[in-house]
Amino acid sequence: MIKPTVLITAGDPRGIGPEVTKKALQDSSIRSLANFFVIEPEDKTGFDAIKKAARILKKKKADALVTAPVNKEAINKAGIFFQGHTEYLAKATNTKKFAMMLCGGPLKVTTVTRHIPIKEVSRHITESKIIDSVRLTYEALKSYFGIKNPKIGICGLNPHCGEGGRIGREEKDIIIPAIEKIKRRIPGVQGPISGDIIFYIAYKGRLDAVISMYHDQGLGPLKMVAFEKGVNVTLGLPFIRTSPDHGTAYDIAGKGIADPSSMKEAIKLAIKMCLINAKTNRS
Repeated sequence: MIKPTVLITAGDPRGIGPEVTKKALQDSSIRSLANFFVIEPEDKTGFDAIKKAARILKKKKADALVTAPVNKEAINKAGIFFQGHTEYLAKATNTKKFAMMLCGGPLKVTTVTRHIPIKEVSRHITESKIIDSVRLTYEALKSYFGIKNPKIGICGLNPHCGEGGRIGREEKDIIIPAIEKIKRRIPGVQGPISGDIIFYIAYKGRLDAVISMYHDQGLGPLKMVAFEKGVNVTLGLPFIRTSPDHGTAYDIAGKGIADPSSMKEAIKLAIKMCLINAKTNRS
């Protein structure tokens, strides 16, 4: 296959994005895998680079996008409404249904809700959001990870999955009905499974992915096993997008000590997804 074309946005110029991007591409074993084009920011926030990348990808002039971290607060202070890369890219491509999957070690975790306060999680969990998260995960596992019959575990929200409603009714009222509906189309769905055991099951290889109900429920276990090599994948976009699972790290920016491991993994995963998708489409 012809080498894929991968765009990389270098992120906030005041953060570690430019440094980890440079270090990753200095690795000859990575540089040889694809044709790379780095979009460096022209303004102090790094936002213009994201816009350029979106325009290029919408014209299908690249196969994948890897985004170094930006600072949402800094972009918003500059007078630009910005919720994050995921939301911006979804809006730019008119993508209505999308999700965030984190990959690290043997774990793949998709979150039903993302960056919202814990006290609001319960009211943001709906049958449709759970079903969409499962469907997007299922399609990604088949198209981008080459798994023919994915096994997907659904995490409960409450301790012991609510104990039949005695410790919360979200499982009975929302999560179980959603599972019953989605299993008609995706028989490999399992759950709800209590949050204190589901990640062990996945870690041992008995699940291909986990659907967590909120951010820290899923990312805590993943970062325990892959803190320096976690990768964020946006599901549902018309192109492949990955990013390192860390922030701008202003405190160490410019010191030359930033670890590029997560950026390297984000680049390698984007390329792997390109290759598997091309193979899947040919077969």
